[in-house]
Amino acid sequence: MTNLPATKIEHLLSLEKITATDVEHLNQAERQQLSETATQTLAQLTGAERDNFLNKIDLIIPASTKNDIWEYNHSLINAAVSRYMGQNGVMPDKSSIARETGLSRQTVAKHFAAYQKHPGHTAQMEQFKLMAPNVLAHVFKHALNGDMRAAKLYLQMVGTADKQPAVIAEQNNYIQVNNTILSQENLAQLSAEQLNQIENIIRKNG
Repeated sequence: MTNLPATKIEHLLSLEKITATDVEHLNQAERQQLSETATQTLAQLTGAERDNFLNKIDLIIPASTKNDIWEYNHSLINAAVSRYMGQNGVMPDKSSIARETGLSRQTVAKHFAAYQKHPGHTAQMEQFKLMAPNVLAHVFKHALNGDMRAAKLYLQMVGTADKQPAVIAEQNNYIQVNNTILSQENLAQLSAEQLNQIENIIRKNG
């Protein structure tokens, strides 16, 4: 690709705020070069300087790229929190997270304040929900082996611990023990007394 005159790119990046009007005259090759230059510049910045540059190009960043930036920040923050808690046993403050990630404290605070409403968070939670039946099956196996904490958790999850078997209808998977399949339909047809018997069997195994 032929490089544009440096002054053209430099002029755009010297603006306080780059708007769609500022780049509408660029052809595809020029837009690509501006994008590559902006990406390289962003990778070299941290803290407030990174925030300022993102603010400068905010109006010309595609929605997909903004989502990528959010996911990148989220990954950095999650990793920093996990490391800090593993080493110190407490949740780090926002300043500590900022130092660890290279993000500004303002970005970290903004991320914590708004992440639950971000589409990326919703997508991640849907992925976790997809894995819920596997977790339930794992808990059930531990309960059968006499783990009372697992038994209590399992019964709470399927609704029998508080004598509300109707909640079981929400379970959309089955559990297989040897050649016996325990499905949501099986559980839904059991009476409260039968559910109590299952609970007692698990308790006796403990």
